Amino acid sequence: MDLTNPLILALLTGLFTYFMTAVGAAAVFLHRNPSARWLDVLLGFSAGVMLAASFWSLLAPSFAIAKDRGGLVWMPTAVGFAVGGLTLWGLDKIMPHIHSLLPGVQIHEGIPTKWRRSTLLVLAITLHHIPEGLAIGVAAGAAGAGVPHATVGAAIALGLGLGLQNLPEGLAVSMMLFREGASRRRAFTLGQATGSVEPIAALVGALLVTSSALLLPYALAFAAGAMVYVVIEELIPECQRSGHADAAVLAAILGFTLMTVLDLALA
Repeated sequence: MDLTNPLILALLTGLFTYFMTAVGAAAVFLHRNPSARWLDVLLGFSAGVMLAASFWSLLAPSFAIAKDRGGLVWMPTAVGFAVGGLTLWGLDKIMPHIHSLLPGVQIHEGIPTKWRRSTLLVLAITLHHIPEGLAIGVAAGAAGAGVPHATVGAAIALGLGLGLQNLPEGLAVSMMLFREGASRRRAFTLGQATGSVEPIAALVGALLVTSSALLLPYALAFAAGAMVYVVIEELIPECQRSGHADAAVLAAILGFTLMTVLDLALA
């Protein structure tokens, strides 16, 4: 199988991250509800992985590519990052969803709706997975284009890192749905479905950057901006609500370190 083909690499990596979400969600059949402390640790770990991936796998190569091309070397990275964050901000204001995973906490955002809380929670996590899939696809597209600062190893490292953080995230989502009253089967079905958008978004990202090499630095930074928005707007506030900030911060440091090792080792 030719991993230098950006579409194949994007699809396989996106399927892996989805699979890891499903494996995590399947743990609802084996475990009792996780404690609030454990949930905070999982969210903190995810935040650390996503922050590290945003820099090492997306922003750094974006700037390196722009620097090689000359001109206003800061513009593609800065513009792409800002547009990525603003795009997620816009989606956040439009799509109906609930951010909090805590029972009894109702933090509605987006267009007002009478949809069930479980549906709104699933939409929130699905929104989270879209920038991850885009990041995977953009990284794969850049690697397939033969860009010196974007390698197949780096794209694989990004997929591994995001897959690792999707594992506990899938568990947290399915357990949350079970705690909300869903059956274990329904909690698993909805939990794994949140990650199903990643292969699709990955293909979209790969197609975007392979259609025009000029878009590469912008697209890499766009994906980074979208991911950082999710971390700051959703993951960090959520892991601070239950009073386990220290554990969440240590987990974030661990996640950032692990993603750094993966990226630098495989790049």
